[in-house]
Amino acid sequence: MNITILGAHNTESENTGLSCLLIDDVLAIDAGALTSSLSFEAQLKLKAILLTHQHYDHIRDIPAIAINYHLREKTLEIYSTKYVYDSLTAHLLNDVVYPNFMEKPPENPTIKFNILEPSEIASILSYSVLPVRVNHSKFTVGYEITSADGKTMFYTSDTGLGLTEVWRQVSPQLLIIETTASNQFEGSAREGGHLTPSLLEKELQSLQNIHGYLPEVVLVHMTPTDEETIKKEISEVAQTLGASIQPGYEGMQIHI
Repeated sequence: MNITILGAHNTESENTGLSCLLIDDVLAIDAGALTSSLSFEAQLKLKAILLTHQHYDHIRDIPAIAINYHLREKTLEIYSTKYVYDSLTAHLLNDVVYPNFMEKPPENPTIKFNILEPSEIASILSYSVLPVRVNHSKFTVGYEITSADGKTMFYTSDTGLGLTEVWRQVSPQLLIIETTASNQFEGSAREGGHLTPSLLEKELQSLQNIHGYLPEVVLVHMTPTDEETIKKEISEVAQTLGASIQPGYEGMQIHI
């Protein structure tokens, strides 16, 4: 399984992209930096997109990828919860902000939306996909992706504290998890359902207690202006836990 991080941050600039992962060139998770990071040719290789929740930095490029597929008379499968479907049709693909490509063209809509239920495994392309509820906004899910050859990664999306029940459902070789802010902003991170290095340390200890190991850990959704402090604090967490923890970056490629 080859994973490319297209967006590793929570704000966008010429050097930072919003939340987005690409797996084996055919499966995307979230769409914050999807069309802005891929050529038209690479976009048309996509077969499916998983969305974790309805926040703008995770769904931003859905209208853009939709028009690109529509103009080429191609279809694209999107998978998420009904709450994300309702948000997209109410606020983005609503025939006001952008055409509703879930209904156009009527005979073969450009976007085919598939409803997923948390904790129920789905077969998508050649992958086994397990959506798991995490502690962020309403109905946010992370995804455990297992390839046909048994390689497994888990992407939490945005999440705050209290992942013990999440860890009981997954056993990843690679964990891609958010760390939004440095420790000095712990109060606002808790309030927004996010993690800091010290909060992440507690969650990784919980994972280790349950499974007896720690997977390789990669961080995303970092605040760019706080990133250097996050990196320093994370290096201390990695040393304390004896774990491999590294900040992600745009264009980072990981093979498991």
